[in-house]
This record gives sequence, structure tokens and C-alpha cells, in this order.
Amino acid sequence: MAGEPVNVNEFEELSRQALPNMYYDFFAGGAEDQYTLEENIEAFRRIIGAASCDVIALIFSEKTDFIKFWCLEAKFSWIQGLSFTCKAVRFIQTFALKREITEHMVRRAESNGFRAIILTTDTPALAMKAIEAGATGIIVSNHGARQLDYTPATISVLEEVVHVVQGKVPVLIEGGIRRGRDIFKALALGAKAVLIGRPVIYGLAAKGESGVKQVIEILKNELEQTIALAGCCTVADITRNYVKTEKERLLGRM
Repeated sequence: MAGEPVNVNEFEELSRQALPNMYYDFFAGGAEDQYTLEENIEAFRRIIGAASCDVIALIFSEKTDFIKFWCLEAKFSWIQGLSFTCKAVRFIQTFALKREITEHMVRRAESNGFRAIILTTDTPALAMKAIEAGATGIIVSNHGARQLDYTPATISVLEEVVHVVQGKVPVLIEGGIRRGRDIFKALALGAKAVLIGRPVIYGLAAKGESGVKQVIEILKNELEQTIALAGCCTVADITRNYVKTEKERLLGRM
């Protein structure tokens, strides 16, 4: 591949060349037939548009620029990076283990200054229960399509979750985001922000810290362009009216 990458997808090939096969396969692969892995990306392509940008948004009561959450430890090797996470937003993700184990992990994280606890639940119906229990946000995820194959793409269920949550807490989404226009679509369908996984890993594997920065900058530039071409000035101007889902298009033909 000649020259610098011009979009996020090109970083995947660079990372494949840079990583041993077993590592690349681990990061890039999904469960079983990899249907959901592909569907996470394809589902964005089935959402179409119905029609100098500010990409700062208010998330969890804080103004957050586009790259607030990218990993500062990208400067370092994995082991070294762990000691530098104090410079980044500190959060811990855990599953519902035995109650005493989970409680111990949460208390340990709190005592070490972590700002958030992300608890994985595997059914959408638990979203409201989580809010009732005091959760301050919901992340729509299918584990990067790495667990149960043939689960829905995250973008295809985002609006349903947003509707159930009814604005009580911010809803974030991850999975399949490869273009700035994907971010625009997610925001139009009600997400407050998006999380980026594989593209950042590909950038890190290909070019280290500069690769991560480049991936984020490409996505930011693409988002700014999409916002401008859609006739918006800021992220706050993006509304549901700017996109049509596959379901809406099919109903329109009837």
C-alpha cells in the first residue's frame, strides 16, 4: 500500500502486515461465521441520509471533544501503558461475577480513583433496570461481534434502546464504525457519543501513537465534512430527520 492511509479501513491492512498472524486474527476476527462482525459494518451502509463544524458534545455533564477518550497509553507498550492510564479517563469494565467478587472489584476501582464502572449485561431489557439501580449511562454493544454470532448489529437496535431510556441517561454505541458518516448516523439515531475499538487497535499496531492519532483525526475530519454537507453547524444540530433506516425505506415502498 503506497503512501499514507486516507481512511480508517486502510489501517487494517497495515496492521495485518505489522502483526503476527495469531495477533491480527485475534483482533480482527469475530465469532463463528462472523456474520455479526460483518453486519455491524453493513448495517450502517443501509442507513441513508435524508438530507467549519463544532464536534464538541456534552456527555455525562462534561463538555467532551472528539478525542477525549482515545487511549493515552498508545505511546507505550501494553505493560508500560498500564502505569500511564492515570493520564486518561479511568474506568473499569466487568461482568456480573459472584456478588462478593464484583463488589471487591468495584470498591478497589473506586479507591484507586476510577471515574466509572462499566457492567456488562446481556439483554436489552436490563437497560431500564440498570438506570433504576443508578446507572448514569448505557453502552449499546455486542462485544465487537466476538461472542454470540447472528446477534443484531448494534446500530440496528440503537434507536430501540434510546426510546426505552427516554433521555434519562446518555446512550453510547460501539461496533462497526469505520467512517465519520457512521458517527453522524449514530448521533442522528440518538447516541450521545460513539466508542471506537478495532480502528484504534489497527492504528496502534501499524504506527504506534501516531497511528492512533491519525485514525482519530481521519474520523473527526470525515464527521466534520458530513456535518457541513448535511447543512449542520454543530453536533447539536444533528436530528433524527437527517437519516432513514432500512425499515423506513421499505415501508415507504408499500
